[in-house]
Amino acid sequence: MKSKKIKWTTAGTVASVALCANAVAQSSDALLDKLVEKGILTTKEANELKEETDKGFTTAYQVKNGMPDWVTALKFNGDFRGRFEGFYAENPAFVDRNRFRYRVRFGATATLQDDFEIGLRLSSGDPVGGFSVNSGNPVSGNTTLQDNASRKFIYVDLAYAKWAPIHTPEWSGSATFGKMENPFVFSHIVLDPDYNPEGLALQLAYNINAEHSLKINAGAFVLDELAASSNDPFFGAAQLRFDSTWNKKIATSLGVSALAIKNKQNLNNGNVPNVNRGNTRDLSGAPVRNFNPIVGDASLTYTLESFPAYTGAFPIKAGGDFLYNGGAESKNKAFSAGVTFGKAGKKGLWEISYQYRYLGADSWYEELPDDDFGGFYVQQQPNAGFAAPGAGYGGGTNLRGHFIKASYSPYDSMAFSVTYYNAKLIDPDPTGSRTSIGHLLVDVMWKF
Repeated sequence: MKSKKIKWTTAGTVASVALCANAVAQSSDALLDKLVEKGILTTKEANELKEETDKGFTTAYQVKNGMPDWVTALKFNGDFRGRFEGFYAENPAFVDRNRFRYRVRFGATATLQDDFEIGLRLSSGDPVGGFSVNSGNPVSGNTTLQDNASRKFIYVDLAYAKWAPIHTPEWSGSATFGKMENPFVFSHIVLDPDYNPEGLALQLAYNINAEHSLKINAGAFVLDELAASSNDPFFGAAQLRFDSTWNKKIATSLGVSALAIKNKQNLNNGNVPNVNRGNTRDLSGAPVRNFNPIVGDASLTYTLESFPAYTGAFPIKAGGDFLYNGGAESKNKAFSAGVTFGKAGKKGLWEISYQYRYLGADSWYEELPDDDFGGFYVQQQPNAGFAAPGAGYGGGTNLRGHFIKASYSPYDSMAFSVTYYNAKLIDPDPTGSRTSIGHLLVDVMWKF
């Protein structure tokens, strides 16, 4: 009895100290885990204390800050990434370029009663050329170190409300409105990893059993709002997925998606930020072809029990996707295929990835794919809308090439990565010039 009293007193003191610390949840969880490891607490006792600590912090925060009682939790998160970036080409007409950049993001998520969630995240970013400072790059949160240490911009990166009324062991479902993280499972040939769409998304999942699940993702998203027209451009998507864990070693994922862009005639260079290149455009700068592609994707993960210089189980993931745009008569296909060894993200873990990508010029709307995968335009495409002479680096579509990435996590909160893209234009340059560009990214990122 005395021993039990001592261990509960010890645990309570630790939890109280952690509660008063700046990082309450993380500190208390880590300390309680250590007490379990040393045998002072059982796992059940530690979980009970964690729940009490979380409730105590929320109550204290509500009282101190006047937070209403229907707010059940408030969490902060974010990350900082420092980057060296280089562009290198074989063509002497291209001027090799080096620059330093950073991306910082800070967010807050409020969990409310009745299955509601409100989220906000701010991010760094450079303004898009030709637009006001109100328009940050839709496919990048990077800020370049330049202009004699001038003040930099901060933009709204996420702003959404989410309702998740369905949450049983078999079914889960939610609806999200606002500016949100990508609700789909797409590779970078469809959406840039930094692209956060604006609109409405619906998600529904059914767990067939513990090993297999079906998921449906759907959404409609605004691409622009026009004051002088009722034909605002937007895109919609629907996706069906089947995820399976066949045993401890093998897991698979299959997906099929349908996408469509409406009123593409209003996606001219004066209406939306013009970041990427590749599409065939008319005299107004709007895409000539329609976009209603079908996308299929598949992946297989095989997990080894161990691997040299790697702690724990070692996953090997191979997969790819194929996109066909029936709205274009030619240049309407895109695909990617690759393999990843390991998985970084936890202390001491690493991963190495390779992928080959091919994006036909009119396979998909050029402003949405990964902007870091690009080639050299010796001459500006007709009606592309870039300032004269318009030659230079361009991501988007009309590209094929390679992606290689290596990452290592020396700590749980820190990751170091080196990424190299090498891509060239699919449609040959009229002058016959070389169009390949090597794009190097060296990143260090801390998350909290």
